[in-house]
Amino acid sequence: MPAMYDKPVRILMQEMIPALKLSPGDTFTREQAVQWFAENYPKIKQGTVAAHLVRLSTNVPTRLQYSVRPDGSDDHFFKIDSSTFRLYELGRDPTPISESTPASEEPAEATSEGTGQFAYEHDLRDFLARNLQLLEPGLTLYSDEGITGVEFPVGGRFIDLLAVDSSGNYVVIELKVSKGYDRVVGQLLRYVNWIKINQADEGQSVRGVIVAKNISEDLRLACAGLPDVALAEYELAVSIKPIAGLKS
Repeated sequence: MPAMYDKPVRILMQEMIPALKLSPGDTFTREQAVQWFAENYPKIKQGTVAAHLVRLSTNVPTRLQYSVRPDGSDDHFFKIDSSTFRLYELGRDPTPISESTPASEEPAEATSEGTGQFAYEHDLRDFLARNLQLLEPGLTLYSDEGITGVEFPVGGRFIDLLAVDSSGNYVVIELKVSKGYDRVVGQLLRYVNWIKINQADEGQSVRGVIVAKNISEDLRLACAGLPDVALAEYELAVSIKPIAGLKS
């Protein structure tokens, strides 16, 4: 999606720093950033502003979902808590998280061996992000100026996947690696309504999908009267292909 203004949002974020008169050690909130964009660049959506704060914050692991530049030109902020930031300070703060940052080892007890399910929710998330057509033909991952729909920020929380259907409408996808319970409905509806209010254009609809290994009966009942919520179960399959021609 092309930039709405003559400069991309990541550059406009840098212009926000002197506009807010930020100096090293000064803090600002997500709400202040959203307000600054609303006053100066009103076409930029709240979700896009929040996503760029994540992208430009050196200590947020999910920034790697947003095409962080390896030359350090995206290293501007340091996240203090869920809604507060300050300027990144070279030499004081830890090395910025980047693609070259060593991955932490997964806990050994989280295993899916013999269960037919993904071991971790992020495994399911990353697989579906690359294969959304399995969920619905024509479904694509949301993308705008380097920001994708993977872990899309909504008011201090994160949507697992934000997608766009073949008609250009939003689809909020909530994932549960094992069993989906009825309490996930409230979580999904909160995300759906946030996108309706803060991200969707006039006439653009928003619906939700819950994907789990097993959908509980309580969840089926809870969603029975919700026309904009769909349920789906995933299955894992492994095939073995022998290699011919090996010599002993």
